[in-house]
Amino acid sequence: MQPTASRPVSRRFLGTAVAAVALAATSGCTVPVDAVTGVSVTGDGHLLGVMMICGHHIDGATLYVDSADTDRTVTVGSWTSDRPRKAGLVRWPLESPAAGWTTTRAPAPLTAGTSYSLYGWTEDNSWSAGNVSFTRADLDRLAPGEVLYDDVSDDGDESAVTVPMAQFEARACRDR
Repeated sequence: MQPTASRPVSRRFLGTAVAAVALAATSGCTVPVDAVTGVSVTGDGHLLGVMMICGHHIDGATLYVDSADTDRTVTVGSWTSDRPRKAGLVRWPLESPAAGWTTTRAPAPLTAGTSYSLYGWTEDNSWSAGNVSFTRADLDRLAPGEVLYDDVSDDGDESAVTVPMAQFEARACRDR
């Protein structure tokens, strides 16, 4: 008995099936972003984590050495909130204990010439906060009350910007 489908139809079906499996395997692998992460400094130069949570919640944050090689990514600091942080502006010191935050890994002093990244997360991976990448030199250029974060333009381009804290609070969630 001969197969009822012709070879071109079988090849098209096979090609479609392979494409569908590849799409399914690569989609849905990221955690939705619903917060924006930034960094700031205090009047005496201490590093602050800053997050504008847009609508859901964030449970913690991680600071790591930013590397293109994911096998070489090194966590240098991690903080867990004592409660889910809901929509709004959140700030906490990264170099010392903070009320409402447990430091699960205290960061060592940041090294000049190293690129770091800070992002937020939820324990159940339901939401995340987009990361901000920075160096020690970037922090040295920050004035107290300013926030460095990665802004998304109207055409989808992402770039690091430094703005006053009030402007960060007003603008950060507009594209989320």
